[in-house]
Amino acid sequence: MTNLKTFEVWFVTGSQHLYGEETLAQVAEHSKAIAAGLDASGKIPVRVVFKPTVKTTQEIYDTLLAANTTENVIGIIAWMHTFSPAKMWIRGLAILNKPMLHLHTQFNRDIPWNSIDMDFMNLNQSAHGDREFGFMVSRMRKNRKVVVGHWQADDVQQQIGDWTRAAAGWYDWQGAKFARFGDNMRFVAVTDGDKVEAELQFGFSVNSYGIGDLVDIISKISENDIEKLVGEYEKLYDVSDNLRRGGSEHSSVYEAARIELGLRKFLEDGGFKGFSDTFEDLHGMVQLPGLAVQRLLADGYGFAGEGDWKTAALVRAFKVMGSGLEGGNGFMEDYTYHFDPNNELVLGSHMLEIDASLAATKPSLEVHPLGIGGKADPARLVFNVAGGEALNASLVDMGNRFRMIVNEVKAVDVQDELPHLPVARVLWKPYPDMKTGCAAWIYAGGAHHTAYSQNLSSEIIRDFTEMAGIEFLLIGKDTRLAEFRNEIRWNDAAYK
Repeated sequence: MTNLKTFEVWFVTGSQHLYGEETLAQVAEHSKAIAAGLDASGKIPVRVVFKPTVKTTQEIYDTLLAANTTENVIGIIAWMHTFSPAKMWIRGLAILNKPMLHLHTQFNRDIPWNSIDMDFMNLNQSAHGDREFGFMVSRMRKNRKVVVGHWQADDVQQQIGDWTRAAAGWYDWQGAKFARFGDNMRFVAVTDGDKVEAELQFGFSVNSYGIGDLVDIISKISENDIEKLVGEYEKLYDVSDNLRRGGSEHSSVYEAARIELGLRKFLEDGGFKGFSDTFEDLHGMVQLPGLAVQRLLADGYGFAGEGDWKTAALVRAFKVMGSGLEGGNGFMEDYTYHFDPNNELVLGSHMLEIDASLAATKPSLEVHPLGIGGKADPARLVFNVAGGEALNASLVDMGNRFRMIVNEVKAVDVQDELPHLPVARVLWKPYPDMKTGCAAWIYAGGAHHTAYSQNLSSEIIRDFTEMAGIEFLLIGKDTRLAEFRNEIRWNDAAYK
């Protein structure tokens, strides 16, 4: 799990010399108090660091340039305590390449009705100072988050905290590397895309590696290391006797451990944050890497099957954004429907690779035949995913732009035993209802692969999408299909 406390956002306050040193001293005192209060908030998972008040064009430029180049700074929070003439901000905003949140607040919550005078008014001018700043950011077409309210209010701190999670995910993508073993699944469209444009737009790279390079590493894993990992499996999961040492199918578990150790070594040695593979290109491997993928996902790697590098990267970003929150984030696929008019449901699953961090109870380690891929019977973890509010997100390449699609869903507990379905699975109801949710997803061009989240809100994903500068479509409780289809048409026009 990523430790978000290693990241910083800088609290930058704007003012000017017009008001004199006494007023500027009060501005600094107030700014330090606000920064310290936000830093101590349990709703904000990163460090909030006070920076000295910026009062000139050069001070603004120097501060924002330093934010750009300081490691682990993931964004800035800007606030205008007094009036800060916005032409001073042009040079600094022009070079700022990290996310920005504009906090429209003031130090005092209430107007001191019986004592308010012009000195108080000159000091506490955020109501119009922030409007001056806001105009310039809008004039320069800079993406930012605007949060309005008193800085001590719970909802304000929650919005700031959610934005910092999005900023952490965005920061993690910059310079990230994702490995692609083999190519895209043959003839499949939605999982493919422009990797060059993705690196320009998102900051991460995707490169292909021969399966033979991975197989070579897997073949060199020591027997002692394999035995140790198998012992770990037997402690963590429900394991039947036939899979334990001496059992008739123990060799499948043994081989799964070998694959995990080799795959983990490849990723660690290469500094990768995620990967994809395809069952059409696994020459030299004894079985498909099911168990290995499930455990690597639970450890924070991004993954998606069939060469789907976009979803692999998105899963990784979700894991960073959700660090420290209850619930998990993982790879998912809409698999089949339950069209009972009184209880319409989607069954989400995948062949082998659903994230172990999503398990509602202790997973069962099992070995079963798999009617695809042409390999030996693979090991996998079987479990149900818990019910509750969740969402599915899909990142697709529309040719002239990338599009993020989010469908808010309500997962429900799996009631039936499903004795002949030995895979991890989840059931959910799409919002606003089955027909609207599924139709809107298809109109939007959403993929069958998604990043599934139990702990992120659609607003966090919207913030993340704004940082990426791409299109965002939400399918939620208030979605109306006619309006949604119009939104798609308007977006098509806007992105031309």
